[in-house]
Amino acid sequence: MKTIRKSIALNASKEKVWDVLTQDKYTRDWLSAFSPGSHAISDWQQGSKIVFADDSGYGVIGRIVTHDPYELLSMEYYGVIKDNIEDFESKEAQVYNGTHETYRLTSKDDKTVLDIESDIADDSFDSMSDLWDKAVLRIEKLAHD
Repeated sequence: MKTIRKSIALNASKEKVWDVLTQDKYTRDWLSAFSPGSHAISDWQQGSKIVFADDSGYGVIGRIVTHDPYELLSMEYYGVIKDNIEDFESKEAQVYNGTHETYRLTSKDDKTVLDIESDIADDSFDSMSDLWDKAVLRIEKLAHD
């Protein structure tokens, strides 16, 4: 397991960046960098379930570990979705079990710095890192609109 790390300084308020990270009207845009139709299903509250799914019936399942608005959002994954069915037992599901994804927002020089960390299997690291680069560019555009 490796951790993808991305950081970007945005010309936007922490509130706007938070909205881009958590509001459906924005997440559907930047999550589509990973797979067409990707979207999040959650109420975004600490302890709540979160599902990232796409139009092809695949995704990951987790829970919100930390929900500190405008500061920190972290998730822990424990399963996958395959053919629109939740899976917690397969080898693929076990690979995701215990992995984390974190979004940290800080202020610096009138900008909001967004730091992203996402655990990923070694064999998917390069491709997922490239997809995260695309997603970060979409987040940047949405935060500036």
